[in-house]
This record gives sequence, C-alpha cells and structure tokens, in this order.
Amino acid sequence: MSNNTTAQHKIATPDEWLKARLKLLADEKELTRRSDELARRRRELPRVRIDKDYRFDTDEGKASLADLFRGNSQLLVYHFMFGPDFIAGCPSCSSIADGFNGFAIHLAHHDVTLCAVSRAPLEKLHAYKRRMGWTFPWASSFGSDFNLDFQAGCTEEQQRSGSIEYNFRAEDTRPTLAAAQQTWATEIAGGCGTDWPTYRRETPGVSALVLDDGTVYHTYSAYARGLDGLWGMYQWLDRAPGGRNEEEPGLWWRRHDEYEDDRA
Repeated sequence: MSNNTTAQHKIATPDEWLKARLKLLADEKELTRRSDELARRRRELPRVRIDKDYRFDTDEGKASLADLFRGNSQLLVYHFMFGPDFIAGCPSCSSIADGFNGFAIHLAHHDVTLCAVSRAPLEKLHAYKRRMGWTFPWASSFGSDFNLDFQAGCTEEQQRSGSIEYNFRAEDTRPTLAAAQQTWATEIAGGCGTDWPTYRRETPGVSALVLDDGTVYHTYSAYARGLDGLWGMYQWLDRAPGGRNEEEPGLWWRRHDEYEDDRA
C-alpha cells in the first residue's frame, strides 16, 4: 500500500498553502457548526418506552436492560458483531472497540455507561475479551430478541427471504450474499471461524438509551456509515496525507494482535 502521492499534488509556497488552508478552514468550521446542530437534533428526538423484558448474561450474572446502566442514567450500546457460532469477533468491530477502554471511564464519570452487546454466549465473549486485553462491559444477549429488535442482526430465515431491516429501511441481502465467493469475504468470515452468510447475520450499530424513574427509553440508533465517527482510526486517517487509502476490497486492517510486525 503506497502513500507516495506527492507527484499528484501541487507544490506550493507557504503563502499559497496558507491561502488554500484558510479556504478549507472555512468549510471545516461550517461542518463543525452543522455537526453541532445535528447533535442537538439527536438529543431532541422523541423517546420510545421499552417494555420488553430483555435478559442478558454479564460478568455480574443475569441482568435486565436497566441493569446494564450500572448506576448511570444514560447507556450507549455498541452492537458488536459476534454471533453464537463465531470464535472471534468481527475485525472491524474489534478495531472500533480498541478505543473503548480509554474513554469508557470518562463516559462513566459523565453519567454515561458504554456497553457492548453481542449474541455470542458469555464464555466466548470472555475468551475474546481476554485475548484483546479489553476491560469495558460486554453483555451477551444470547437467546434474546434484543439484537433482532434493534436491527443488529437477522435470523437465517430472514436472510434467505432476500430482505432484512437495517439502517431503518429494507435491505436486499442478495448482493451481500453473492460476495461469499470473493476471497476477501472468505478471509473476513474465516477469521471469525465461520462462513460468509453466517457472518453477515450479524450487523453493527450503536443505540442510546436513557433510564428515567425505573423506565428505559430508546432515544437514538445509528448503523452503517453512521458509525464512522466512532471509528477512531478513521478519524486520524481522514487527516493524514494519504487518507483512508482503501485501494482494494476487503481488510487492510487486522485485529491488533494479528499484524506481522509492531510499528506502534
């Protein structure tokens, strides 16, 4: 993967660079203001009461959805792609989750609990968590409808039907399943210990909930490109000269213990 792109760019004087940078800065400031406005509108979304009795397996034992708040009034759930048949978590979700340890404590001191939720049994999550060196809360929704209800997965029957609900609209599963013949799809699914259709029955997302006087309310969810802002690696690459530099399909990143050398 080459990042040598200087030949494709104009070589400028400091004054020319400053002029171009100030023009870009004006657009960046406008984007920041727009982002602030969107954040305000997220907070103002109506709330939906959750009456369903979801049950989870956690480090502390059986838990309700309210228990996942761990004494705070706000809960951010990362829907981590780790299905019951997986032996390892999704590499993309794993890359996102690498940042959770660092800021989970800051969120907790701001009345917000961060918790990952996956359909895999708790013992599988424990083993993978130890491998990755993570300490953030991670609950198993094995046997629960939680992931399905929050568009973070589908059944085999739903997948075979050709259409699932994801990102608030119907999604045609046929193009996705057709990718099973691609080498990169085999690599991704194989790294999780499963096949491509099984891997794709899990989907990533984030959901926000609030606990008010003992009642849990759903306030926000995001999926697909709506998760970009949570992927710390991408935020840095978007500011690097070569950008994301994703020239080939598939994974150019790995789980942090799978790189052939340590360049950090």
